[in-house]
Amino acid sequence: MSIARKIIIALLVFLVVAGILLFFLSRGDTADLSVDDVSGTDPTLQEADAEGVPTVQIAKPVGWKEGEKPVAAEGLEVVRFAEGLDHPRVIHSLPNGDVLVTLTRSPKSEGGGGITAWIAEKLMTTAGAVGDSANEIILLRDGDGDGVAETQTIIMDELDSPSGIAWRDGKLYVANHDSVIAVDYALGDEKVTAEPKKLMDLPPGGGHWMRNMELHPTRPELYIAVGSVSNIGESGMEIEKDRAMIHQLNLETGKSRPFGLGLRNPNGLDFSPWTGTLWTTVNERDMLGSDLVPDYLTDVPIGAQYGWPWVYWAMTFDERVEHPRPQFLTEYTRKPAFALGPHVAALGLVFTKEGHLMGDKFGSGAFIARHGSWNRKPPSGYDVIYVAYDENGNPVGKPVDVLTGFLNEDGTTKGRPTWVEWAGDGALLMSDDTAGIIWRVVAKGAAPGAGITPLDTGSLPPTRELKGDPRDAFEDPPEI
Repeated sequence: MSIARKIIIALLVFLVVAGILLFFLSRGDTADLSVDDVSGTDPTLQEADAEGVPTVQIAKPVGWKEGEKPVAAEGLEVVRFAEGLDHPRVIHSLPNGDVLVTLTRSPKSEGGGGITAWIAEKLMTTAGAVGDSANEIILLRDGDGDGVAETQTIIMDELDSPSGIAWRDGKLYVANHDSVIAVDYALGDEKVTAEPKKLMDLPPGGGHWMRNMELHPTRPELYIAVGSVSNIGESGMEIEKDRAMIHQLNLETGKSRPFGLGLRNPNGLDFSPWTGTLWTTVNERDMLGSDLVPDYLTDVPIGAQYGWPWVYWAMTFDERVEHPRPQFLTEYTRKPAFALGPHVAALGLVFTKEGHLMGDKFGSGAFIARHGSWNRKPPSGYDVIYVAYDENGNPVGKPVDVLTGFLNEDGTTKGRPTWVEWAGDGALLMSDDTAGIIWRVVAKGAAPGAGITPLDTGSLPPTRELKGDPRDAFEDPPEI
């Protein structure tokens, strides 16, 4: 074959691929509803309209210029706590005020998947989600207390797409994409020198590769979130074994068990300061248009089932799912507590904490980083929001903006909010992975907040004997 013919064939292949990409980027469903319409405790859920090809609208990251910063809600101020980081994701504050951050990306793909997988990779590359993973944990230290970390030290490397971090009693826990490890680490050390020990295996990589973790506040239990490989089980349910769930690991016995199920892609984890119940943010399914399905924030009592892939929002069957429905699924599927909007990619989550510096306006609720959509027109997310809770520990109202201004008018984005965490001094920290920045947010002049008073959720005493008609306990007494 002549060189000229090879060039012509290569050019034709390029034009075909470019045409396919243009098709992906130019088609799709434009939203009929606002993000707020599909948010809250009673979101508007349109009738499903399955897509053969997903709606695509990629916001290309362009970074923040010198002096630029997100738009903070009235009364708040935001500064750069640390910058120049290689794709920072999960943030974890230590009791001595040091801050740990995982520098990470998805694990390397083993290839395969054909042209569809190749196109998906190109789209995610445009969104800043693909590249070599640094596989490091970095320590950030603000020694002089001016709100800026002057120290950036790599304390641990040779990890494998690490995400979740936790620390207690001299032990540092890290979730790689395929395992949970523990290693001795003393507060203040600038290097992990001990040999890590593997505590449990996790399903590796897959479509959703992040593995967040949270320690129980009082018990020796570690909770690990693992997302699905697929959208709706189209790769088969065998590959979804031990995925789309939250695992509970007993650190004393080494035994693990499923804790919450049917969660397509759980991410942020935190325990309610009102009730002590575990809560999570969940990324829901795609390819039902720009208005479906809302990501959500919800409590996860032990044994909870949220229906993926067969059911969403507790009441709607996804007719695209071909796998047999488990027996009694509808009887046990729970309704999520709070919708966060369609395709917003909700990630990091923290509840109000005692000593916070966010002021009374943000003094009783949850902060959530919405990483931003790739498959909605117009885009959704790309912000940090606050969800208020009532005195009984239930979310109410609509999401309130905390940080915005990430999206540009030309469709590009300066950054993508990823994680939220409390700094030791009460400031709210937020990782911006594509920009390589950790932002610090406080209310101007705020005194340390009081935090949340736990509710008395003690059990009723057992009934030892029956007296009279049991129905009397549930009826009004007769008038005298």
